[in-house]
Amino acid sequence: MSNRESYRPGPAAGAKVQKDGDKWTLVLVRELRHSPEKVWQALTDPASLREWAPFDADHSLGSVGPVKLSTVGTPTPQVSETQVTRADAPNLLEYRWGENDLRWQLEALGDGTRLTLWHNIDRNFISMGAAGWHICLDVLDRLLADDPIGRIVAGEAMKFEWPRLNTEYAKQFGL
Repeated sequence: MSNRESYRPGPAAGAKVQKDGDKWTLVLVRELRHSPEKVWQALTDPASLREWAPFDADHSLGSVGPVKLSTVGTPTPQVSETQVTRADAPNLLEYRWGENDLRWQLEALGDGTRLTLWHNIDRNFISMGAAGWHICLDVLDRLLADDPIGRIVAGEAMKFEWPRLNTEYAKQFGL
């Protein structure tokens, strides 16, 4: 059995929801065993993003300016004109993906990194987003550990327990 076939995500954890007026923000925190510089590379490099992220980028997210992000694993890929608004390597990355603002903060944690993602998201998609990012961050962690299992997106996520995670996060958030 390959590493990909044996992958199963752990329980819903490391996420919370913040509400400010009508704005909802999903906050996910992961502690990774890799340096902020290595994590930064995986968050910004198009080749690395193709291994774990739910989108492809036409060039690096490592500098302020426009970039095109394309969804993957959907019947019709959606291309978003994205604006990287802050790229402070290897500490902070902010950009707008479609109607959503994403903020990635990297904090040195011993030899590793505490990675925090803030994703403003429609209330109706919070638990789904948490489940999706949970799997993406698992795949990212394995990529960084030189044990890649390949990107898991859209319908394929169903066989990797996305429905279970979606239900667990919905209960956790009271949705």
